[in-house]
Order: sequence, then structure tokens, then C-alpha cells
Amino acid sequence: MWYGIVCGLMAGAFWGTIFVMPRWLAAFSPIELALARYLAYGLITLLLLAPRLGRLLRRLTRDDYKVLLRHALAGNLVYYVLLSTGVQLAGVAAASLIIGLLPLSVTLLGRREHGALPLRQLAWPLGLVAAGIVCINIDVFTDARGVSLPWTRVALGMLCALGALLCWTWYAVDNARFLQRNPQFTGAEWSGLYGLGTGVVALPLGAVMWALGGVGDPARDWLRFWTVVTLVALGASVIGNQLWNIASRRVPVTLAGQLLLFETLFGLLYGFIYQRQMPRPLEWTAMVLLIAGVAGAVWLHARPPTATLQTPPA
Repeated sequence: MWYGIVCGLMAGAFWGTIFVMPRWLAAFSPIELALARYLAYGLITLLLLAPRLGRLLRRLTRDDYKVLLRHALAGNLVYYVLLSTGVQLAGVAAASLIIGLLPLSVTLLGRREHGALPLRQLAWPLGLVAAGIVCINIDVFTDARGVSLPWTRVALGMLCALGALLCWTWYAVDNARFLQRNPQFTGAEWSGLYGLGTGVVALPLGAVMWALGGVGDPARDWLRFWTVVTLVALGASVIGNQLWNIASRRVPVTLAGQLLLFETLFGLLYGFIYQRQMPRPLEWTAMVLLIAGVAGAVWLHARPPTATLQTPPA
């Protein structure tokens, strides 16, 4: 289990770069960033799988193709479109308030999976996580300087963010179930197939966007754009997803939900480094609570089961 925990932590470290990519490439829209990242993800995995792609594809069944398609949509494309729309309509603060519930929603949905602990045993780690999420969002709201928005727009944005939360919650649990029930695929193989499937889905969308003139100003720094996008695709998508697949196979879903917090923590860390500023008091408090909650969940899952006392035979 400890190897899976380390892989989950490292996956969060790679995924955290996604939060600073829009700041590195502020001149580009979220749709451009998403499609380019997933196209780069698909191309990299195609190159990595090329020597054994034929044999790997022959092992796939029709059901496997269906799983790849729904994971590519729910875990990447639909999720990101809903999230970016929620941010644009309701603002970062309102959207993050909902997306921040991801560790709790994954834990609740996966509570009946094999190896999952009863929620009553996870009450105090989940309470610490919830308190940390509250601190993050209180800080975001109190520090925000945005103008007021119509309530209808905010409500629609919140619904989109809720849809993004549901998409990734379902994907995380369904992906863990698939990997645990299909040992014929290694974490690297399934991550590569997942990336290839996402690239195949993103390719026609990118072609349509290009044909409709949706690429915007062609005078922007496209060399910087493709360099950053490719590096993030390699780190966050290729390496990060492979590490997450290893973790999903080795830890219970209730613990995997808590490990998702490392993405948030590393995203905050990278943001502080990028902005060259120290965390504010509420941010320090939130990080301490989140780390304590994850550590508590790990400790509870690592404890040996309580021995059942048996009455000796007469």
C-alpha cells in the first residue's frame, strides 16, 4: 500500500502544474490549452506505444474501447469544458468551492469498494479535509476583488462546476474499479491507451476549431505555447496518470480520494513560487489541515485489523 501512496503523492506533484499553466500562457484560451494538451498527450503516448501498439490493440475488447471512450470524455474533455465554463460564468472562487469537494465525493462514492473503511472510521480525517477546504475557499472569497455578477449567470456557472465535480468523481472510481478487475493491463499500458483515446477524441475537435477560425491571434508566441503544453502533457498526463493508475490499483478508493488532495497542495505550492509570495494565514491553516487529514486517512488504512476474540472450544 505504501508504494501506492507514494505514487499518488507523485501524481499530485505532476498534476499541480496544471494550475500554473494558464498563467504561463495567459494569452491563450482554456479551450486552446485543453485541446493542445490532449493532442500532445495523444501524440506522446502514440510514440511510446508504437513498438507494441498492434499487440496491445489486439488485446482490447469492445467493452475496453467503450471504457476508454467514456474515460477520455469524463476524465478529460467534458470535465475540463465544464470546469472552464464554470470559472468563466461564476468566477474562480465559486467554482473552486465545488471542485474542492472532490476528495470527499470520491471517498463517498467509493465507500463500498473492496478494502474501503467505513465512513465512521474516516470521520475525523474527512472533517479535517472539509475544514481545510473551507479555509481555502474563505480565503479565496475574502481576497477576491471581482465585480458582482447576475445570479442567473452565477447559478449556471455553479451547475457547470457541479457537473465537472460529478464527471471526475465518477471517472476516478470507475477507473480504479477497472484497473483492479483487469490485471491484464499494467498501469503504464492503460495510461497510454487512455492518452491515445483522449488524443483521438480531441483531434477532430481541434480540427473543427481550427476550421472555424477559433485559434485567435496567430501572432502570439506559439513556440512557447507548444513547448509548455507539451511539457505539461508529458508530466501531468503521461507520467502523472501512469502514477495514478498504479496508486488506484494498490490503495482502497476511500484512501485514493484523500490522495487527490496532493494535486491541490502542489498546485498551491507552485502558485506561491510563481507569484513569489508567501501563503496567507488561512492558506497556511488550510494546508496544515489538508495534510493532517491525508495523514490521518493513511494511518487508519495502514493499521492492522483488530483481531476478533474467539471463545476457546470446550
